[in-house]
Amino acid sequence: MPDNQLGEFLRARRAALSPEDAAVPSHGRRRVSGLRREEVAFLARMSADYYTRLEQGRERRPSPQLLDALAGALHLEPDARTHLHRLAGTTLPGPPAPVDRGRISPFLRQMLDGYTAAPAFVISRTLDVLAANALARALYAPFTPADNLARMVFLDPAAQRFHARWADTAEAVAAHLRHTAGLTPDSAPLRHLVRDLTTRSAHFAHLWTAHTVRGKTSDTKHFHHPDAGPLTFAYQAFDVSASPGQQLVVYQPAPDPATSASTARGLALLAARQPSATG
Repeated sequence: MPDNQLGEFLRARRAALSPEDAAVPSHGRRRVSGLRREEVAFLARMSADYYTRLEQGRERRPSPQLLDALAGALHLEPDARTHLHRLAGTTLPGPPAPVDRGRISPFLRQMLDGYTAAPAFVISRTLDVLAANALARALYAPFTPADNLARMVFLDPAAQRFHARWADTAEAVAAHLRHTAGLTPDSAPLRHLVRDLTTRSAHFAHLWTAHTVRGKTSDTKHFHHPDAGPLTFAYQAFDVSASPGQQLVVYQPAPDPATSASTARGLALLAARQPSATG
């Protein structure tokens, strides 16, 4: 990770915010993408010199109040606001990151195997698929291997056919990894994953520099499975309190009359073609 993560984040979010979105008058030709430094400083009610020093890494300990002002000026969502505070070192330390042993508790595995109504799986902070029920394995069967959601999205040739809205999925995955970088900036598995994706995927490298931050909570997924056809799921991610860093993700057919029937048919096909259990 870069040494000046706070400055990199501020610069990327400033570049991503248009004058129109920030309600800043814009006259004539602009030489920068997004807002100018002095415009962010004005919106946050701080001096342009101080803001410049923040971006350049010459000032690394802004107060929580200044950070909140910057978060408002840059229109940061809650996850990104928390990430900003974390980069500046103004949040209380959370529980230590668990040692990634690549396994889940026997009880959680038993619960997964007993849940047959919809795809469900457990992921790590770096989006490793630690365990999955039979329907989830059938759902992600087009990927070889189906072991890490980020590598599957950016590196597997099946991804752009499988994800009906691949660009949205790619952005969400990169934003999740940025969120993880704020939680565990010294994580060796994360550094290795980001290095691999940046080297092998120009699209990931572009999204990574945007510094978009968003945790995995809930959303709608649009898939096109080669055997089951179009599938539209609403998913929910649950933190596994006994194993900090792990999340249980459950897919359910989205409550949309236009897609629910086809998704139900697709799930029935997946259930009929469930692969045998794996460790």
